Amino acid sequence: MKHNNQVFDNVLDLVGNTPLIRLNKIASKFKGNFFAKVESFNPGHSSKDRIALHIIEEAERKGILNPGDTIIETTSGNTGFSIAMVSIIKGYDCVLAVSSKSSADKIDMLKTMGAKVYVCPAHVSADDSRSYYQVAKRLHEEINGSVYINQYFNELNIDAHYQSTGPEIWNQTEGEITHLVACSGTGGTISGTAKYLKEQNPNIKVIGVDAFGSVIKKYHETREFDEKEIYPYRIEGLGKNLIPTATDFDTIDEFVKVTDEESAHTARLIAKTEGLFVGYTSGAAMQAVNQLAEQGEFKETDNVVIIFPDHGSRYMSKIYSDKWMNEQGFFDSINKAASETIQYIK
Repeated sequence: MKHNNQVFDNVLDLVGNTPLIRLNKIASKFKGNFFAKVESFNPGHSSKDRIALHIIEEAERKGILNPGDTIIETTSGNTGFSIAMVSIIKGYDCVLAVSSKSSADKIDMLKTMGAKVYVCPAHVSADDSRSYYQVAKRLHEEINGSVYINQYFNELNIDAHYQSTGPEIWNQTEGEITHLVACSGTGGTISGTAKYLKEQNPNIKVIGVDAFGSVIKKYHETREFDEKEIYPYRIEGLGKNLIPTATDFDTIDEFVKVTDEESAHTARLIAKTEGLFVGYTSGAAMQAVNQLAEQGEFKETDNVVIIFPDHGSRYMSKIYSDKWMNEQGFFDSINKAASETIQYIK
């Protein structure tokens, strides 16, 4: 069949060029214009498709990766899925060390994509032999012909977004973006996107989103790692108990911290108001915008872009499960269970 722009050789041709969608209802009371960069339109349903493809193709180009090799990575789920997807197309084995905080949905998806998965305890220090960082390093040493992606300390994580997400947002807003709001886990998304945007216009304000229980916000403000900041929290793919070198703190103007509970409810509200079924970190990013708007951060003429990193289907056993939400104590008289809207006819 003759090749045309509607026919693709494989799913990897669909990575990037995700839409920018105006938020009409959830931000209607705020000053300014608000737009979501909806990364679930990537074929692997998250922004991590960008770094998986970019890092693997760079490793191929440099001769680091060869046919039949094994790709190893630490992940809260999304990067693992993206790496597994790229590995299938390119013919590599995939071994993933995953945090136990990752939803059961994500772990099942990784297994379905042919990855070998090691589930590691979430609430141990980064240098504990059981942490997913250390397990990945050990597996890399043990498996011949393996390449460790190491997204937390890989400059290509930043570069992937510098080359794709940043230019896309600049072009989609016709250069009129005033604020970028993005969650920071490895920091690659916010750092690479911010680097490109600030090169075009240094006045663009870049706001990172962090979790309570994470060290990132305080490190940004003091450049000191404070262990006392660390305690367990529920949001996946946001915040850290170490300082990733894939975060370029100089490109970020400030950080906002959000709670597990408010982020979960805000994710649900995005679905109910905008028809966008998004993940936990998307709720966190929008919750940060809520808090900033209440503090008077935005003007009527501002154009605010919020990165929604992944899809809600990855959280069916978590924030979209009434049972899980109840177990966390997240329901009250204001925030009611979705099951209360269901009626069974007998």
